[in-house]
Amino acid sequence: MNRHLLNAALRLAADGLPVLPLRRGKLPFGNCPACARNACGGRPNMKAAGACGCPAPCHAWAAATTDPHVIASPAWAQAWRQAAAVAYHPGGAGLTVVDLDDPAAIEWARATLPDTLTVATTRGEHWIYQGTMPSANAVRPGVDIKSLAAYARWLGHGTGAAKPLPDSVRALAVKDPEPARRAPRSLTAPLRGRGGDCPHRTPAYLDRGVSMAVQRITEARSAVHATVYRTFLAVLSTHGRCGCLTDTHVGRLFTAAQAKGESPRHCADAWTNALTTLGL
Repeated sequence: MNRHLLNAALRLAADGLPVLPLRRGKLPFGNCPACARNACGGRPNMKAAGACGCPAPCHAWAAATTDPHVIASPAWAQAWRQAAAVAYHPGGAGLTVVDLDDPAAIEWARATLPDTLTVATTRGEHWIYQGTMPSANAVRPGVDIKSLAAYARWLGHGTGAAKPLPDSVRALAVKDPEPARRAPRSLTAPLRGRGGDCPHRTPAYLDRGVSMAVQRITEARSAVHATVYRTFLAVLSTHGRCGCLTDTHVGRLFTAAQAKGESPRHCADAWTNALTTLGL
């Protein structure tokens, strides 16, 4: 067993970072046979409907935990024997990591983004902010966003202090629309104009709608890509213009989609396509 990595993971978990082991290539360990292709329902160690309860470090980022009994359990022992690094789930710790993969990306960040906690990586830097958002890859050359439903390699405590997540980082995950390929289509029901009266009588109305959308994605047994897009479209058509949707709501939808095997990039694309279709 790699006792050094296990001890590091236990220290991080005690500080509130949900951790998981990584194998060579900075990859999470594959699902056990019972959890292959999410046949079990997915997402161990998470307090959510459909969590499979698997004791092994399955389901990549969703296996991340702060429970020392799980981290040091016999079910994780084999993974620690083969582990090459420790990772953590930034979103689970209320953090967002801006992964800068080369010197040009670092130069851009220094000229564009607020200073924050900075950790050196093999080829670049991690800039870490307080707050969560949907994860997205390649938001610009050499820049990835790792927050909700993603993992980041632990590379040390870094320098500086984590600052609040700025709008300039949130904006990185919003793509410019491509009208030629994603022209708005007509809807079967009218939408309220931006800035109009909010149609939600109580917060429970919105929460119930998001919960139903999460359930629809979770229960998909086929055509997952199409189901995710249609569900995003339905949520935005009802709640997209009044300004009530928060990062937490969007994160719940993205988490459900990625538990079904969707990549962060596909989630971001599906969300952007739905926004463009509705003209938002």
